[in-house]
Amino acid sequence: MNGKKIIVGITGGIAAYKAAILIRLLIKKGAEVQVIMTPFAEKFITPLTLSTLSQKPVLKLFFNPENGDWNSHVDLGLWADAFIIAPATANSLGKAANGIADNLLLTTYLSAKCPVFWAPAMDLDMFKHPAVQKNIQTLKSFGNYIIDAETGELASGLEGKGRMTEPENILTFLENFFNQKKKLKDYKVLITAGPTYENIDPVRFIGNRSSGKMGFAIAEIFAEYGANVTLISGPVNLKTENKNIKTISVQNAEEMFTKTEKHFHENDIIIFAAAVSDYTPKNPLQSKIKKKTDKLSIDLKPTKDIAKEFGSRKKKEQITIGFALETDDELVNAQNKIKKKKFDFIVLNSLKDKGAGFGYDTNKISIIDKDNNIKRFELKSKTEVAKDILNKVVELLKL
Repeated sequence: MNGKKIIVGITGGIAAYKAAILIRLLIKKGAEVQVIMTPFAEKFITPLTLSTLSQKPVLKLFFNPENGDWNSHVDLGLWADAFIIAPATANSLGKAANGIADNLLLTTYLSAKCPVFWAPAMDLDMFKHPAVQKNIQTLKSFGNYIIDAETGELASGLEGKGRMTEPENILTFLENFFNQKKKLKDYKVLITAGPTYENIDPVRFIGNRSSGKMGFAIAEIFAEYGANVTLISGPVNLKTENKNIKTISVQNAEEMFTKTEKHFHENDIIIFAAAVSDYTPKNPLQSKIKKKTDKLSIDLKPTKDIAKEFGSRKKKEQITIGFALETDDELVNAQNKIKKKKFDFIVLNSLKDKGAGFGYDTNKISIIDKDNNIKRFELKSKTEVAKDILNKVVELLKL
């Protein structure tokens, strides 16, 4: 935790007193702590106590009424290495899950580029209410982390689940998180993503509906865990955020093959997430085709099968991963691809599953390895899917 910049967000619950202990523990570990309170949190613990412990003024409002200085939620969101909300009340969980930003803590949450952690704290019936559980699941789907509540004596006098976990446990969770982020620091990862556009003429092309969102999510999560990532992407409207990602833009299958060939052998893990066109026009025209007849025929030729070609070239220590987007005989087709292209495992999804496939922010996958072990996952955000893929790689590497 030494040198980490941590925002501690405190909402209005009786467990707010535990935040003082958490801040003290973080400071002792060498972290720099900035506290943000909701207006109601002041009813449970004073800003003076928290500013004394954190050695910084506590932020409560969008501006400082004493001097008029603006507290920029955008700057705060960029500054932090982690944002922990402890305690996290049902009210704040619900607002965050639904994009409501009526205080500085929540606007900072919506601006945060760093990992966000929630430590729920409320009475047992509130905690198990379907609305609260739905909001927790929604925040998880955003890529947020939930530090689960504990079972014990509550402020109401009842016993049950809803008690905020102890500050020492939160600190351990954060330390483990940052240690995990170093797991792939010595690994190089090559990822292909997006569609390819095969020119018919200067205006028209053969392509597909791939948005590149899955490949980009994978790139971000591997970079977040310390890997040096090379991302070869077809035409998409996406940008990467992590500085450990080097993006190479290509247009067609031939360019993607050439760039993959250049970088293949220097990488430890190769993920073929691109939706490469299977065919390309034999003779693309240099001028726009004019409509002269009622029929038009275009001669096509197969493109190079990038995954198959480099599957045959892979070294023993390299891990290769493929994708299969299917509409029929999904499992059989995916299993055949594993053998044909020598994947260590394949990520299967079906266009029959609502919310999965091209264009969506969500995906529903199965991971099938070369030993025919199958693990099926529920529909979740592509960020969460990327984590599942990363976990499978970590398992193979025995890290």
